[in-house]
Amino acid sequence: MTLKKRQHFKKLLLAELRRHAQHIDDEQARALDITNDDMKDSDHALHDVIQELALKLSDNESKMVADIDQALMRMEEGSYGMCVRCGREIDERRLEAVPTARYDAACQAVVEASKGQGAGPSL
Repeated sequence: MTLKKRQHFKKLLLAELRRHAQHIDDEQARALDITNDDMKDSDHALHDVIQELALKLSDNESKMVADIDQALMRMEEGSYGMCVRCGREIDERRLEAVPTARYDAACQAVVEASKGQGAGPSL
């Protein structure tokens, strides 16, 4: 991957990082606001559900921030854009769509298929 392309993807990753960090801040602030609301005006059970939902959204955003951080670390190591499973180059169109991609399309399909194999029959 050329230096110009790496810089392009680094800009994408940093923009995503800022966006997700802002979402985390917003969700945490919202959860605190819910906690500080006057409880006589709302049901306690509903309050708990809303607060849990807000915190789960923050967990998802935190996972995305961690994925971005890992992608930036791979960039520093010089392995960004290479599949961590097979070592082949990840198609740039895939990186445009998913800048945090760790696998090329073929390996991603294998990883996703293997996650589904461990599931037993449902009730």
